Amino acid sequence: MLGFLQNGPVQVALLLSCAAALLCGALGVFTVLRGQAFAGHALADVSSAGGAGGLLFGISPLLGFLFFGVAGVAGLEILQPQRAAGRDEAAGILLGAGLGLTALLLHFCFTAHGAAGAAQAVMFGAMFSTAPGAAIWSCVLAGFCLLVLACIAKPLLLASLDAELARVAGVRPRFLGLVFLLLLALAVTLAAMTVGAILATALLIGPAAAGVRLARGPLAGLLVSMALGLAACWGGIALAYTSYGWTPGRTWPVSFFIVALLLAFYAAAGLRRRA
Repeated sequence: MLGFLQNGPVQVALLLSCAAALLCGALGVFTVLRGQAFAGHALADVSSAGGAGGLLFGISPLLGFLFFGVAGVAGLEILQPQRAAGRDEAAGILLGAGLGLTALLLHFCFTAHGAAGAAQAVMFGAMFSTAPGAAIWSCVLAGFCLLVLACIAKPLLLASLDAELARVAGVRPRFLGLVFLLLLALAVTLAAMTVGAILATALLIGPAAAGVRLARGPLAGLLVSMALGLAACWGGIALAYTSYGWTPGRTWPVSFFIVALLLAFYAAAGLRRRA
């Protein structure tokens, strides 16, 4: 345990995953209540192009993920109509466009730099090779987003549950929806850096879905979701670190362990609810 905690890459991974887990755990509850899981998945796939672009041009992956995540929000606002089915169509189109651009940038990254592991890092995460500075800035970003979420939580909850009642109460659901999408883009950015763009939705939705099942209220569900996300991330890092002894000289992917723990938490929450 002492060696685990004193390991530099492990410390960076714990810090980065803490920021991602807490932010995704909090925003995930609102994502579930608003029925915007598919939009979150689309934003994660769009942000993957930023990760690929960061590797290609030699800039911080955090900046790349952030830029394309915010650009994805702009795309959703331009493409999506008011009806729910249309919003899913727009998210699907944006998702495909993001993955197509990611494929192009990864191709250039491989041909220009010979970075054979670029696709693995972008799509499935590379926590243990993240720069310490990126992990620290991720924590700052997560703290800022959680502060903004705390300021808009009550009106956002009302708008999520009943948009018409929210308008009567003087709340502006469309403006809150835009702010929420921006926060969601930042959350999937951190999730993509933690478990990869392909699996980012698991960290966003998994803890929240289990938390909503276990808790008796939005606030309790939010706290449970944050705790489960953190437990899955830190537990997954510990298992990946330990797996070095299972297959000598190699570790198992940390993203696999995190997603496996999230699935176990969700299944356990379902069983407890039925009991």
